[in-house]
Amino acid sequence: MLVKRPVSLIGQVARWEHRRRSLSRLFGSPYMACYSLGFIIILLNMYRSHSMIVVMKAQSRWELMAKMEIYYTGVALMLLGTLLVLSSFLALGFTGTFLGDYFGILMDEKVTGFPFSIMENPMYWGSTANYLGLALM
Repeated sequence: MLVKRPVSLIGQVARWEHRRRSLSRLFGSPYMACYSLGFIIILLNMYRSHSMIVVMKAQSRWELMAKMEIYYTGVALMLLGTLLVLSSFLALGFTGTFLGDYFGILMDEKVTGFPFSIMENPMYWGSTANYLGLALM
């Protein structure tokens, strides 16, 4: 279950923490609990990325995908996606990115600077661009 459905598991853990505050008590503070869950999320993301690369390398490649234009389109999408994800992370901070609100760690005000000034969900769009770019490369 952990490998197959980590997103729903993380969501369940976050909702459980919001109701019970058990992780905050276990780790001694909501910040330490949030950092720990964030670290687990990062590890799961690394595993997912690695798994995607392994699966894509094992697949046969369509001749059209071997063109340099397709490759450079993938590179451009990866650069755009990385810009959106990193700028979102810098705007939100660690606890803003990794479910801090479930731990009672709230931001003082809504983030409206770049990249949130150009789109509502830049981290999701950035991640999507990263994985599409990776598939094209």
